[in-house]
Amino acid sequence: MTDSNHLSVQLADAIAVQFGQLRRHLALAPPHEAAHILARVLDYDTGLLSEVTELVAIGSRFAKDHSERGLLPPDVALALGRAAHELNSVGVDLNEHTGTIERLAAPTPPSSRPAAVPVASAMVIRRHR
Repeated sequence: MTDSNHLSVQLADAIAVQFGQLRRHLALAPPHEAAHILARVLDYDTGLLSEVTELVAIGSRFAKDHSERGLLPPDVALALGRAAHELNSVGVDLNEHTGTIERLAAPTPPSSRPAAVPVASAMVIRRHR
């Protein structure tokens, strides 16, 4: 059981609560605000996903060090290393679209022309193994 008296554990708990609040806010936000939130979360340089990726990478180095000392099973270090790599790959992929999402957040000037009807596109799902 983790000692919740440590400031770092309390910080992790508080951040988890804030992530939950942000998730609920995103679900209820109007489109322009939701787009702005997503763009901030996905920003490759300063976004939340980037910070979580770096946190997992640091955890991976911690696990590797402790695995080499025989204190953790090697599978833990490997799993965290894979997770950090996958999160980084996802972040790079999503970063391509952050600008597009951010443009949706910008206020649009009124137009005298009728709005174009959105065209549906096929969803592409890629799996990495």
